[in-house]
This record gives sequence, C-alpha cells and structure tokens, in this order.
Amino acid sequence: MTEGLALHWRLHKPRYRLIGTQCKTCNEKFFPPRVICPTCRRKGVIEPFQFSGEGEIYSYTVVRAAPTGFEYQKPYVIAIVKLKEGALCTAQIVDCEIDEPKIGDKVDMIFRKIMADDDSGIIRYGYKFKLRRRV
Repeated sequence: MTEGLALHWRLHKPRYRLIGTQCKTCNEKFFPPRVICPTCRRKGVIEPFQFSGEGEIYSYTVVRAAPTGFEYQKPYVIAIVKLKEGALCTAQIVDCEIDEPKIGDKVDMIFRKIMADDDSGIIRYGYKFKLRRRV
C-alpha cells in the first residue's frame, strides 16, 4: 500500500492541476510530464507547463466491464482528449449519458473523486472531463 501512496503523491501536481511539460526548444507540450523531449533529445530544455483544461474528444470508448475498484461506476466513458494546447491525455468523461459524447465534442477539465482504497482508506482525487453543453 505504501507504493501506491508514494506514486499518488509523486503525481500530485499533474493530477490536481493538469501540469505537464513544455520543450522550450521546439515548443512541444507533453502530458503527462516528460523529462526529455523526444524530438530535441539532449538539446531540449524542459520546463513545467500548466494546461488550460480545455479540449475536445479525440476518441472514446464505453467501459462496460470495469476493473476492480470501478465496478460501481459502470458503464462509463473513457476518452482520449486533445487539449487545446495540443497534447493528448486519457480521462473519464462524466455527467453524461453513455451515448451522448461524440468525437469532436468540446470538454472542460473538472476535479473529481477517482477512487477510494476502502471505506476507511485514502480517497484519491484527480482530473476528469465534462462535456461542454451544446447550444
């Protein structure tokens, strides 16, 4: 259990603030954070970058056979979200019907409960995305 806790705190900034990295040499942005730019390699200068949390659904699927710890949420939508700044990230789409999301729909990052270890354990929070309502 301590390994899970250590990993949880190491990922604190990306999970709670959608912080990735940016290569100052080529301007490419990464989420999750990287320590080396795959294009520039050693010439790249990597620094933290705060994403806006705005994006669109690049691809998605409906999870009907959930892994342990997520059974109570099924069925649910998992998507690859293309962030406004260009990076791709994987996240759950919440507060929608499973047939509602469409590729290209605009989404906004929100902060939600991800899971709890058990009734008296740690509750882990992080980012998910919510559909921006069509007008």
